[in-house]
Amino acid sequence: MRELLLFRHAKSSWDRPGVPDRERDLDPRGLAAAPRMGALLQARNLIPDLVLCSTARRTVHTWQLASAQLQQPPTVIYTAELYLAGPERLLSIIHGSGNARRLLLVGHNPGMHALANRLTGTGAGGARARLAEKFPTAGLALIAFAIEGWAEVVPGTGELQSFWRPRDLDLASV
Repeated sequence: MRELLLFRHAKSSWDRPGVPDRERDLDPRGLAAAPRMGALLQARNLIPDLVLCSTARRTVHTWQLASAQLQQPPTVIYTAELYLAGPERLLSIIHGSGNARRLLLVGHNPGMHALANRLTGTGAGGARARLAEKFPTAGLALIAFAIEGWAEVVPGTGELQSFWRPRDLDLASV
């Protein structure tokens, strides 16, 4: 059994015209949401074995804020390959991600949303409906696979265990 966590970066700022896309940082809503999602990971004992994170400023900052909520932050690899990657590229990255039992990707839409929908074949109805509708900023999907290694992941074989949106979180109940 392997578990994949897909974590879209938190809400980014568009307040500084002329700033290159890779350099956009988080806005106040993003600064609040990222630590809440990290607290969720800790509270649900969903600490990944490995994190692969895009090198864009907003993804790096999202992971820094989220991981600060973890008692034992995992190994993280920052990779430019995740920057605005499409679902095919994301799947290729997953295939080559090694032996981690629980893998977390911090990335961008539309690739994260498309990948989550393609991988998920079964799962909780309410969560699947929310995921199909939208993968919002700081959204987090947990997809389980009955496989031995990441190279075995193919579309439609994952089970969506949960899908969290920051606006739905009440930290008293995470």
